[in-house]
Amino acid sequence: MKVTAVAAPGVLAGSRTGREVFEAALAVRGLAGDLVLTSGPQEFAAAVRAAAADGEFLLLPGDDTPADELLARVQAPAGTTVVRVDLDAREPDPSRSVRRHIRWRGMEGLRFAVDDWHFHRTAPGTRYAYGDHPDQYAFLHLPTGEGPFPVAVLVHGGYWRSRWENDLSHATAVDLTARGFAVWNVEYRRPDRHDWTATTADVEAAFEALGRVDAPLDLDRVVTLGHSAGGQLVVRLAADRVSASLRPALTVSLAGCLDLHSVHARGLSEHAVAAALGGTPEELPEVYAASSPLSRLPIGLPVAVVCCRGDDPDLLDASRRFADAARAAGDDVAVLEDEGHHFSVIDPASGVWPRIVALLDGVRR
Repeated sequence: MKVTAVAAPGVLAGSRTGREVFEAALAVRGLAGDLVLTSGPQEFAAAVRAAAADGEFLLLPGDDTPADELLARVQAPAGTTVVRVDLDAREPDPSRSVRRHIRWRGMEGLRFAVDDWHFHRTAPGTRYAYGDHPDQYAFLHLPTGEGPFPVAVLVHGGYWRSRWENDLSHATAVDLTARGFAVWNVEYRRPDRHDWTATTADVEAAFEALGRVDAPLDLDRVVTLGHSAGGQLVVRLAADRVSASLRPALTVSLAGCLDLHSVHARGLSEHAVAAALGGTPEELPEVYAASSPLSRLPIGLPVAVVCCRGDDPDLLDASRRFADAARAAGDDVAVLEDEGHHFSVIDPASGVWPRIVALLDGVRR
């Protein structure tokens, strides 16, 4: 397969770094591709039309023009779809032609875009809406066979900011599906564009929606895996559903934000916690008490805490303190530490990943 990325004039011009990131992303997925850097409007229009003729491509427009308007202006074929890439801060592009908008992730956005393009072709999930908003959906991936299948629910991180989406979990979803799990890769409304109540309600609703999916799912064997901010969300979910009929058999925090009070006090990611919850612990004590996993102990359901020693030391510290306190509170807690960094825990090519999979064996069997 070949992926083409077309950059508007001035975007990535003279950037060796952009080309290196793009080529490295291709190599990881075994892809061929072209990064087309255009120098003028006519060249850009011709490059877009040529790329569209071969199917979906990566579009780097460099301004706020909606993709539908841009494609019509350059006379691209009807039905063209793109993965839009904006390296800097942009509002989401609602254009029908935009299948995925990778925005505000810097040069790494090229890598994420290549991955999204690749996984959409090689292992697409079936999209299920669990609400009316465009962000209220999940991708379902089913393994081969008749089932019923154990279920892995994935909740992505990104410090609760909307520029981070469930494409972060593509590789994880594909790997777990190959291991026999039905995978439910959740998207949800993030509080920077909505509010904290919407975020927590969506994670709950997405989990509850498993009971309405027409697929051979074994709802007695459900594991939730949350990365970073998603770790906080899945541990809170477990605490909220301890008495529910549909509840996780195992909750796995992958480099999770498990103590919101310390993460806030230490100002991680430019005070991301206060921005997400809508205020400080002093202003919103009840919200923090309901949301911080450390404050919800005992959780009452089995939990696994996974972290890497090369992660942010304050996140590592929060995971360790949560695990110690959960054990002291009587919870069933497994702890896994290994070498690696913040994203190693969702990378199937990492050294820690086989050990994470081993944690799931009790649910998978």
